Amino acid sequence: MKKIKIYREQKGMNQTELAQAVGISQGEISSYESGVKSPRVNVALAIAEVLGVTIAELVG
Repeated sequence: MKKIKIYREQKGMNQTELAQAVGISQGEISSYESGVKSPRVNVALAIAEVLGVTIAELVG
């Protein structure tokens, strides 16, 4: 889910701000952006909502 970083930066957010908005840790955002871990569906949906994109855009 490396596109998280692209959309996050377009929104002018850092990892900590996104993590707080979604209710997860900054480390989890880092893991998702680097491809180490994949978020659960509910977390991916929350990230997409905060970033103002669809889940398809996030994973596509």
